Amino acid sequence: MTMTKPQAANPPYKLPPRLFDARCKACWFSAGLVALVVASFWSLDLQWAQFLSLEAARSMGRFLGEFFPPDLSPAFTAKVLVGAWETLAMSLLGTVLAAAAGVALALPASRLHGGDRALARSPTRLLLNALRSIPELVWAALLLISAGLGPFAGTLALALHTTGVLGRLFAEAIENAPTGPGDALRAQGVGPLRVFLYATLPQVLPQLLSYTLYRWENNIRAAAVLGVVGAGGLGQLLSFHMGLFQMGKTATILGAMLLMVALVDVLSYGTRRWMTR
Repeated sequence: MTMTKPQAANPPYKLPPRLFDARCKACWFSAGLVALVVASFWSLDLQWAQFLSLEAARSMGRFLGEFFPPDLSPAFTAKVLVGAWETLAMSLLGTVLAAAAGVALALPASRLHGGDRALARSPTRLLLNALRSIPELVWAALLLISAGLGPFAGTLALALHTTGVLGRLFAEAIENAPTGPGDALRAQGVGPLRVFLYATLPQVLPQLLSYTLYRWENNIRAAAVLGVVGAGGLGQLLSFHMGLFQMGKTATILGAMLLMVALVDVLSYGTRRWMTR
């Protein structure tokens, strides 16, 4: 007589969790966030009826109609091209300076291994917070006093603000890098600088380049706006001609801005995809 092996009972199906649980921290955080959004809508005087009215649509249509036709005369087009090149150069140089300074500040702002005391970590992160908490427009307005009108002040403003952003991102990438290769080199008596160059940097370099390219995209837009305070580039042309209500010339400048940002976005996206293959 053969004995049949008893079959294990099927595990009971679990019911889905409740939508809200008093012990769920994420639930309380989400509820607080929703309450904050509702309070923001309630506290702001948002004139939705006036914004969506027929009269507002007519006024906006008349205003947009003044932008056509754009001024495409050779003399003004040449001036716009010079301004576009200035804006592009400001954004590129500011990003390169910020990337170099960001790497230099990311090292003391990060804990490189478990036994690293990282005494400079908190002061350096405080400096990075201060740099990125001041907007580019404010930096440009402050630097215009010492650097004068023109693209030099705008380039420095972009570099200072972007250093704070990239330095923090670089520090997080370095701290989150796998420590195995670095620990193996340290066990062989290799110094900290060579450990960073041969173990940590190769792992995080694609991420650092991706962050830098993304910030370059943002700095193109920021550089176009910085000219409003006299920092050169397309923004300075935009502020001048828009102040004189020369809408045809303003339309040409806006078109150049859109085209330049689109080209840089495509270039940056393609480069990031090529690096991650």
